[in-house]
Amino acid sequence: MAQPSSPSGERARADALAQPACTATVDERGIVTGWSEEAGRLLGYGPAEVVGHPAARLLAGDVGELAGDVGELARRVATGRRGWSGTAVLRHRDGRRLHQRLLAHRRASGGAAAEWLVMARAAGGPSSTPGEDLPGGGVFGEWVLRQLPCVVGVFDLDLRLVGANAVLEGALSLSEEEMSGWRLAELAPHPSSDRAEAGMRLVLEGGGVQHVADLIGPGGVGAEGAWPASLAPLKDAEGQVRGVCLVAPPTAGAYPARQRMLLQGQARIGTTEDAERTAQELAEVAVPAVADVAAVEVLDDFWYGGGAGAVVPPGSAGRVRLSRIAVRSALGDAGVLVTVGESLRYPAVSPVTRCLAEGRAAAYGVAEPALARWADEDPQAEWIRRAGVHSVMVVPLRAHGGALGVLLLGRHRRREPFDMDDVWLGEQLAGTAAEGIHRARHRGRAHTTTVTLQRSLLPQTLSDQQALDVATRYLPAGGRAGVGGDWFDVIPLSGSRVALVVGDVVGHGIRASATMGRVRTAVRTLADVDMPPDELLTHLDDLVVHLSAEEAGPEEAAQGVAGIGTTCLYAVYDPISRRLTLARAGHPPPAVVAPDGTVRFIDVPPGPPLGLGGLPFETVETELAEGSLIALYTDGLLEIRDHDIDDALDKMFATLARPASTPDTVCDRLLAAMLTHPPDDDIALLVARTRSLGADRVATWELTFDPTVVAEARRLATDQLATWQLEEAGFVTELVVSELVTNALRYGRGPVRLRLIHEGNTLICEVFDSSSTAPHLRRARIFDEGGRGLLLVAQLAQRWGTRHEAVGKTVWAEQFLTPG
Repeated sequence: MAQPSSPSGERARADALAQPACTATVDERGIVTGWSEEAGRLLGYGPAEVVGHPAARLLAGDVGELAGDVGELARRVATGRRGWSGTAVLRHRDGRRLHQRLLAHRRASGGAAAEWLVMARAAGGPSSTPGEDLPGGGVFGEWVLRQLPCVVGVFDLDLRLVGANAVLEGALSLSEEEMSGWRLAELAPHPSSDRAEAGMRLVLEGGGVQHVADLIGPGGVGAEGAWPASLAPLKDAEGQVRGVCLVAPPTAGAYPARQRMLLQGQARIGTTEDAERTAQELAEVAVPAVADVAAVEVLDDFWYGGGAGAVVPPGSAGRVRLSRIAVRSALGDAGVLVTVGESLRYPAVSPVTRCLAEGRAAAYGVAEPALARWADEDPQAEWIRRAGVHSVMVVPLRAHGGALGVLLLGRHRRREPFDMDDVWLGEQLAGTAAEGIHRARHRGRAHTTTVTLQRSLLPQTLSDQQALDVATRYLPAGGRAGVGGDWFDVIPLSGSRVALVVGDVVGHGIRASATMGRVRTAVRTLADVDMPPDELLTHLDDLVVHLSAEEAGPEEAAQGVAGIGTTCLYAVYDPISRRLTLARAGHPPPAVVAPDGTVRFIDVPPGPPLGLGGLPFETVETELAEGSLIALYTDGLLEIRDHDIDDALDKMFATLARPASTPDTVCDRLLAAMLTHPPDDDIALLVARTRSLGADRVATWELTFDPTVVAEARRLATDQLATWQLEEAGFVTELVVSELVTNALRYGRGPVRLRLIHEGNTLICEVFDSSSTAPHLRRARIFDEGGRGLLLVAQLAQRWGTRHEAVGKTVWAEQFLTPG
């Protein structure tokens, strides 16, 4: 078993193992197509500054160095080799030159062309030399290692490769020098590599020899015909574990029957990302491979809580609570055990509690005192006698240094009791399942938390307004990337206008959802100020820059952490003029469907994504016929698997052109037509049908710039209310009109215009003047003759405000009318 090390050393090693490599993807033309957060942290560039640009811009070496690297890479491609490793000089955003080791893999990108996955180690990684803690083997040891006829790899305590033989070099198409210092999951990105590294961690934790099914062969990791591998601890003279050795013989025929049984069983466990399914697979493998009856039980603290597992302290006198989540019986009848899902409380005398406390497996005969005492004192052990079980084995489910439950096994049909080989096999199978259960549970919790946060930040109900008939849909990503930061919003504005917003925050997970919530709140706040779309996006761009600087600190402010690269489309529809005013920040343009079925994109200058700072946005205005459809969406709608963007656009246009009675129908049709698989990226969709406010619901008057016109304005308003049969609103309306017109004459400039709008149960009074000075509420003193007008307006109206225009301003106030 591994000897204990210092807490600081363990933390450093854990940090080193948790630190991901910096990754980027480059297509065959040399254009960057993907950029990870770690890559941004290493070189200081955000995704928007790199993606879509030549990768050569990131290189700082001289012409000779670059030519040599490109030539070596070209030779690799020409000879069909899948990988390349070397050293390059990279250019940091601040101008510094960084010497970095790079590792590149050529892989299919889903289309006809291939792409390169490039990895680099960021500064601040493990500082020790790979393998410096391993005991030296001498020239003879190296000679033997090189000529062994099976795959052999040696990894240090940080799981970095420090030695490889010729067979491993051929399997990965890399030399030992090129592979040195990289982890297996980096040398060969594949789920089998992840399983192998999980086994290496168990070896380092003292779990003994581990086995991985179908790991590596001549075609590489996870290729067809891959050989099973064993992972064994490498110890020094004092017995301390100093590394891990991976050995994969070319055939499985040399394996003992017990090992073949293990490899076959491990291949059947953890086939899905569902924790309960993984537990059931463990039970189905254990019966009949090891036992006649099996049950998988997990600690309630792990299953229902947020912890990664719990370890019962030795000598604990209390009970432990577990839930049985899987059962299997050789008789085909699970009735010999308690019901799946039932909660269990084991006393301190039970073998289950002892197994959790000691963290190791144990086998018991029915006559042994420990088992007999448990059967006598605990009614939950009644199944042992009822089923005629003569041998019991309890195996801990260990993952990430903690026990998250037990595998309970019994024999009643086989005559032989459990032996040490059975204990070893049970531990190996339980370890494989525990890793899968822990991984699935952790991902499930993270996904549930992110989805809950995302949905809580999206509008739960759409705001009540009369200008548009709106329908929305939100679909989270279905892949491992997790929920992203897509959002939509509908915001009522003054003058019966409505703002429509759709946006997409870069990245996935809780961080992207939290950033989305901050950006969406900022959009609503800026919309309340009634800014034009281009000005709103400019302020939003500044805000994202500041958020990034606060979150990342001065050294990482440019790296793209807090919303840099976010795209957004902001549109304002006026039902009186039927005009749509909009601007976009790197977001796909909206589609408009005319009443006759004609579909077109609105030509809006794209503008840069948010967070780049200092770049302009442009507003476009267009007139729409009543009954037109407006479709706003995020790019996930167009990223159809196995189809290019042109096919996706054709399919979207054809769907939008079909007549539909409601926007909800349009949303459902679009999603049904565009999605043949669960989406790989989030999708936010907003479809709105325009309405118009007739001329009979709007009254406008040009007023002379004379104090005596106030009485005339009151009379005009009163007459219009009578025409609309709203005489009951006359008192409040006269007071509001009087105060707003008086302020315009006293503090503003001509011309002055009065407008009344009757929309549903809302009456809006607007007064325009040519001055840009905004009115403010103030507290009048007791003997002041003025200063109370706006205070009265604020008390009598449901809401009021100021809307600035290209020339002048409009002060408005809204009243809610009594229905009927």
